Amino acid sequence: MVENLPCETLTHGGLTIQGYSRAAVQSYWLIPELKLGFELGASPWSFMGNRTWLVTHGHLDHLAALPVFVARRRMMKMEPPVIYLPAEIVDDAWRVLKAWQRLDRGRMNCELIGVKPGELIALSREHRVAVFPTKHTVPSCGYIVYDVRKKLKPEYQGLRGDEIRDLRQQGLEVVAETLTPLVCFTGDTNPAGLDAHPDVYESKVLITEMTFFRPEHRREKIHKFGHMHLDDLLERADRFRNELIILAHLSTRTHVSEARRRIEQLPESLRGRVRLWSQEEA
Repeated sequence: MVENLPCETLTHGGLTIQGYSRAAVQSYWLIPELKLGFELGASPWSFMGNRTWLVTHGHLDHLAALPVFVARRRMMKMEPPVIYLPAEIVDDAWRVLKAWQRLDRGRMNCELIGVKPGELIALSREHRVAVFPTKHTVPSCGYIVYDVRKKLKPEYQGLRGDEIRDLRQQGLEVVAETLTPLVCFTGDTNPAGLDAHPDVYESKVLITEMTFFRPEHRREKIHKFGHMHLDDLLERADRFRNELIILAHLSTRTHVSEARRRIEQLPESLRGRVRLWSQEEA
């Protein structure tokens, strides 16, 4: 396998989380069990086989590899990818692809699907994705991936199989669909993104930006530019029900060792569930 880009890997609760994220550098993530990727700031060769992607916004460190990824799949004779992204940027994304189509002399075949907050995407029989609003300097959104299960409605539990069959033949809906939040991915946002949907705090895995850590960094300025500070996490410490909280998108102005020292100062209720996402050694 060609290894062209850095990639960290973590397994939790039956999910393999792979990727890399540094502010203004590049962000890209893949969860193979969900057949789902997030962001296309760069394109690891090993991610090429994944067809479906969720992109949160159009900044270069999150979307620059769009033409690279589309072209590689064409070159390898794979199906065109399906890429969800904010509805406001779809037309501009197509313009980028058309420009590269002329430069590369190869067709840029893909599906670009615009989404808006409040929509629920049916990815498969097993998974749905909710789109929620985030607050950044460009049009943006976050995504919550749900596990879909169907259970017999309480009033029909205990009935024999033939009785349930008869009810179905009468046109009655005997099962109810339940959604369990598995993964929340915020992308770049200020704290408004965390608070925009209750399942941000309930998802089994939360992958969120945490660009700034230093005490001297001014939060009002950070929020204005659509980012978060570790103190924003501290203020909401009692709200997080997530099993795993991945902090990503660290500013290049902050050394990894410094960020880790700050994480060690988190309350015990949070500290054991928080993971700083960075390949660099402390």
